[in-house]
Amino acid sequence: MTPTSQWVPSTVYRYQGLIDAIRVMYQDGIAGKYLYMGDESPYRYEYGIVNIAAFLAQSMKETIQYNACDENNWDFDGNQMYALSNSCGQVGQSYQDYKCSKEEQHMACAVDLTMEIKATTNANWWGAPGPLYCAPKSKQHFTGKWDHNIVCDDKWANPPKYCTEYPGQKAGGADNSLPFANVAGRTDVEGCCWWGRGVIQTTGPCNFGKLNYFLGKKAQDEGRPSRYPDVDFCKTPNAICDSKEHPELKWIAGLFYWVESVQAYDVGDGWTYVTELQKFVDGGMKGTSFIDSISAIVNRGCHKPP
Repeated sequence: MTPTSQWVPSTVYRYQGLIDAIRVMYQDGIAGKYLYMGDESPYRYEYGIVNIAAFLAQSMKETIQYNACDENNWDFDGNQMYALSNSCGQVGQSYQDYKCSKEEQHMACAVDLTMEIKATTNANWWGAPGPLYCAPKSKQHFTGKWDHNIVCDDKWANPPKYCTEYPGQKAGGADNSLPFANVAGRTDVEGCCWWGRGVIQTTGPCNFGKLNYFLGKKAQDEGRPSRYPDVDFCKTPNAICDSKEHPELKWIAGLFYWVESVQAYDVGDGWTYVTELQKFVDGGMKGTSFIDSISAIVNRGCHKPP
């Protein structure tokens, strides 16, 4: 959706990337886990089709409709000022503190405080905040705010002003004259390189670490099969969005999360994803409760959150 509410084809998420990613997840799988494509009973390919449709519905809501691969800076205060430290976490979160469980902590990426990364995508409305970024305090001791009212395009000014933060920028700019805290109180971007990326916003050193452990350089280094041995998701998490060699990564990252966290969801109270998927299809695909539960699992880790 464009800033004028018109629908145009996405330039980030393309059909071929989706199909390539589905083939990887269905045929090869990751760590013995595969994308569910139905069973052997007559017409039960419908289970697989609805599984993909549910994945696409969640993806559409989170990223595709915004043409976003990197998380947008969207959390603002009462004066509609956006903290530049939102790369550390929005709505009070701290992405670098997304820890793995004790059983999986060996997979997590180390938080490198010297890492410097700039996002490749951002919102494009008039005056929209620029791409998220991270940098050590030695390079930028504190961060300020993004003011979307700043005039950056004035060729008649002396000297002339131009918008240079991102392509297509019409207004807005960063104001680093004073520290400006995000909701969690951060006024720097050191170690804050773990914002959401990909079609279902892979976030935090645990999730990027799992990608590296099963798909990337760590698997290669430890002598295990690696689909992307040249990609270090811990040192270059931005590869999900800016890799020209592997454009399917933005889909792969989301499908890997889907297979591991949604498809395998079973909390022991009788609600399991695959069973509920089959019930939904067998019942004529009516109502919204199944899709509502999926959204809750993705965003809150629980199919029936408080």
